[in-house]
Amino acid sequence: MGAISSAREAEIAAFLSANGLADAAREPLAGDASARRYERLRKADGGTLILVDTPAPADDLVPFIAIGAELAAIGLSVPAMLASDVERGLAIQEDFGSETFSRLLAGGADPQPLYEMATDALITIHRGWPEGAAAQLALPVYDPDLFVAQTRLFVDAYMPVALGRPLSDGERSDFDTAWRTVLEPVCAQAPSLLLRDYHVDNLMRLPRPGVKAAGLIDFQSAGWGPRAYDLVSLLEDARRDVAPELADAMVARYLAGFPGTDAAAFRRAMAALGAVRHTRIVAIFVRLALGQGRRSYLVHLPRVWRLLEAQLAKPELAPVAAWFDRHLPSAARAAFVVPETI
Repeated sequence: MGAISSAREAEIAAFLSANGLADAAREPLAGDASARRYERLRKADGGTLILVDTPAPADDLVPFIAIGAELAAIGLSVPAMLASDVERGLAIQEDFGSETFSRLLAGGADPQPLYEMATDALITIHRGWPEGAAAQLALPVYDPDLFVAQTRLFVDAYMPVALGRPLSDGERSDFDTAWRTVLEPVCAQAPSLLLRDYHVDNLMRLPRPGVKAAGLIDFQSAGWGPRAYDLVSLLEDARRDVAPELADAMVARYLAGFPGTDAAAFRRAMAALGAVRHTRIVAIFVRLALGQGRRSYLVHLPRVWRLLEAQLAKPELAPVAAWFDRHLPSAARAAFVVPETI
């Protein structure tokens, strides 16, 4: 969001004062790829809270509060919302600390128990999410049309830069058709809540028992769709490698929680949804680099391409793989260097 305007600073100061936090020390926290800002508030008694500052409260603060209430109701840990001014996009929430799973892993923590906690949280969601809650919350439904629309960012943001020209209408139409062919059987499977950005940066270890030890954050963009999406998001991470044996163990752990699930169909869904996610992430990282100068994300591109290539090699991705082979052969993918400017 850049520097805070004096008008915005005055709004924040008034909000903090109204909630008894005028004297709290304010410490900016590192953000993510969104426009939200976070600050840690240090109170005189030594306690801490988190200030949320968003320019789009209807898109993130409102759903965060509503979805969080449902997740808490089924026994999961989400930050308690202590005060909010939805109209101004400000909130004060519980501070989960700094023990993100990613930070713990970087410090040498054993990944097995962390990934088990994360997998168990998904099992809890997919078992316990209340019937009718998706409609009540007006969650976006991730059907083939929405998934195809999201992958289309690749033909809009990546392909014109890689090829030096925009794609023709026919090329774009063939892209859509290939993805729809792959996604229709996947979206026919049993749906549930999709947290959509479920990975170790958005999970925090808490000193709580059982599944509550996994603190969930950044779920305001949740939707409704195939259950495999969040598990593949966790296990095929754009920012870090996950050992294949660990990933296999977590898929088995998840499937053991749902004995009636067709395991082969679920794994095919993981492949298709992993490919969707990786295709979109490639485009997002390139768009951030070219549009906002945020080139730090490009360090992850080789990993994301490697994950995408692995999925494209699977039979269930054949229509999409054929499109890639025609319009962006493997050698061209590997050789492409994102320019400084366009």
